Amino acid sequence: MRGPHIRSLAVAVAVTTTATGLAGTAFAGPATGTERATASTDSGTSTSAASVVTAARAAAFAHASATGVTRGDELRAQDVLIDPEGARHVRFIRTHQGMPVLGGDLVVHLSHKLAYTGVTRAAAQSVELATTQAKLTAGQAEAKAAAVAKGDAGTARLVVDARDGGAALAYQIPVSDSSTAEATGTSTVVVDAVTGKVRSNTPDSDEFLSPKLLDTLREHGETLNPATGTAVQPNSLTAAAAASRAVHYPVTASGTGTSLFVGKVPLTTTRTARTSYLLKDPTRWGTETRDAKGKELENFAQGKKFTTTNDKWGNGAVSHRDSAAVDAQYGITKTLDFYKKTFGRKGIANNGKAARGMVHFGNKVANAFWDSTCGCMLYGDGDGDMFKKPLVVLDVTGHELTHGVVDATAKLEPTRVDSDGNQYGEAGSLNESLADIFGSNVEFSANNAKNPPNYLIGEKLGLAQKFLRRLDHPSLDKLEGTVDYWSPQVYDAEVHAGSGVSSHAYYLLAEGSGSKKIGGFTYDSPTYDGSTVTGIGRTKATAIFYRALTRYMVSTTDFHDARIATLKAAADLYGADSTAYNTVDQAWAAVNVTVDNTPAARH
Repeated sequence: MRGPHIRSLAVAVAVTTTATGLAGTAFAGPATGTERATASTDSGTSTSAASVVTAARAAAFAHASATGVTRGDELRAQDVLIDPEGARHVRFIRTHQGMPVLGGDLVVHLSHKLAYTGVTRAAAQSVELATTQAKLTAGQAEAKAAAVAKGDAGTARLVVDARDGGAALAYQIPVSDSSTAEATGTSTVVVDAVTGKVRSNTPDSDEFLSPKLLDTLREHGETLNPATGTAVQPNSLTAAAAASRAVHYPVTASGTGTSLFVGKVPLTTTRTARTSYLLKDPTRWGTETRDAKGKELENFAQGKKFTTTNDKWGNGAVSHRDSAAVDAQYGITKTLDFYKKTFGRKGIANNGKAARGMVHFGNKVANAFWDSTCGCMLYGDGDGDMFKKPLVVLDVTGHELTHGVVDATAKLEPTRVDSDGNQYGEAGSLNESLADIFGSNVEFSANNAKNPPNYLIGEKLGLAQKFLRRLDHPSLDKLEGTVDYWSPQVYDAEVHAGSGVSSHAYYLLAEGSGSKKIGGFTYDSPTYDGSTVTGIGRTKATAIFYRALTRYMVSTTDFHDARIATLKAAADLYGADSTAYNTVDQAWAAVNVTVDNTPAARH
């Protein structure tokens, strides 16, 4: 996944208590104002971002008992969000005595008048080091990192590791060519600078198919060869009229792609000369797909540009290298469109920059990845054995790019990663769940008849069970053992298995419990307590989960914290006395996440 990962304490001092149990959660402070909008927006107001950051930083130090900020801390703003009703939210990354603090992230909440209203923080404890003197040298830490990740260690840097409920002086070391990391082969290792203990070893890329799932598929003897389109090559586009006029290149062009999975699709491209076109979309911040040429590239600039002479791309079969690129470019742009038209989000990091993808990644790689080092989507071609085709399916792209959105916001992290690269823990499960939730929403937004929208994930992969995961009844996924309801055992569940808890809560919030047919697909969603939940609709449910992610989640948010985050979001959007707010509470109770079973000690 992204960066060095391990879970830390996710609780702050609560100062209000309501009937739904807002005390003892990651949110501390009085409620913010309410917004009666149907979706959150990141648009600005007359108040400058700089003044909001200044006020939030001052508030963090003034309310140190709640925020946990101490002497020697510095706060660097990562994100500033201004809600339509005027509430402000500033997400900070922390350093202590000049060293980055792992698990030190926090969000300071302000009113429209820039008054402090509360904080959401990843670590409950203040950052207080017992010593700032390392017993290990940087070289010793690098050697240990190279040994544990089985690769080439880069330069170690001192950090404060506050992810386990304490604060330890540690070295953070990047490792390349790691045999413990699939595909890109890069990992981040954290080594205790005093004891020499390896605190974490985490792959930097987030693969769609976990090592555990791949092993299961091999054990089942499944060979996945999903059906692709048989569309004929599109008719030639006429460029004569444009050629007869003086044109200053580059210019925006309208091309046509014949994809592997979604048929013939329009593509906005860049015309670079009279008979030369580039697979780059200038209307979406220059979003582009390139060819990794069978190499494990993490540098997008080294990818080969896709070009044609006629603005036609692919032939609907793997025999043409452009076909996978069509699916990738289409999926990436449709994901960008979903986030922009639904939330006003300008790109994956909300910074108006291009999204990027590379197809034909590596040699016989049977996976797809969001890679934070590259800042792009990476798609393998399949291994030719178990997976016969590239993983460029639409909901896979929506899922993986959502990991990029989480990277840019809450940075949800798993508790631990085992020696095979499998990830565990509730924050990591929540990350996977959000990727499934918003990945399915990308399908609804695209509304492509060749890829009908639904609440299933990976239904086009050709699996024997007809899908990989599903939101309405997660435990029907027997491959990953996905769960329907929360229990204490979920804390250390593999993240794809644990993701069912919040995915199920989202589905119940959107569509409700029981049997129903939606868009040609049949669903039957159960509840833990036998209750009946009436959904509020996908539009409102999605707005609530997005606002919760961007305003009220941090790197350590677990399922009980997510309940509070979505309640806060529902109160902001629709009011604390609204049907939406009450249904959020009901949906979480229906997956056994309640105020009464909130763990007394947050690990």
